[in-house]
Amino acid sequence: MSRLEDILEKVIIPEIQKEFEVKNKMAVPRVEKIVINIGAGEAIQNIKALDAAKKELSLITGQWPAVRRAKKSISSFKLRKGQAIACVVTLRKKRMYEFLDRLVNIVLPRVRDFRGVSPKSFDGGGNYTLGMKEQLVFPEIDYTKVERTRGMNITIVTSAKSDEEAFVLLKKLGMPFSES
Repeated sequence: MSRLEDILEKVIIPEIQKEFEVKNKMAVPRVEKIVINIGAGEAIQNIKALDAAKKELSLITGQWPAVRRAKKSISSFKLRKGQAIACVVTLRKKRMYEFLDRLVNIVLPRVRDFRGVSPKSFDGGGNYTLGMKEQLVFPEIDYTKVERTRGMNITIVTSAKSDEEAFVLLKKLGMPFSES
């Protein structure tokens, strides 16, 4: 069991159970999966850019990413249907908790001028999406070997029925939400 998962089972679930007056502890919202996506639009001209993004994402997550392809052609972007343009990783169970622990305690504090993440990024169904501008804040990335900074989307999917429940869960897991 990872450190964060142990804290969740022993401390956070009973607290949320009291707060929302849930009788069965299995009905308490939990984190189901974390999806990390890197869009590599420059892969249209240079396919090696996607390879570099895949390598960096595998270093960050500890899991080899899947390649996502364009669903339809868009002539103004010189994009053809079926062309590889992004890579994505879905983390579950032990790797998910370890990644969330590193994200909250190591990565987010390393972000320049960090004042907390926005509490407005919930989707209405209890899922939270966080955008990162560069991959260099992750300690696994060697700064000297990076040819280009890439942004990424991190989506935390929860079993919460509302944004309020998901907010409380993530807050108790240590997500540093800003006050505004």
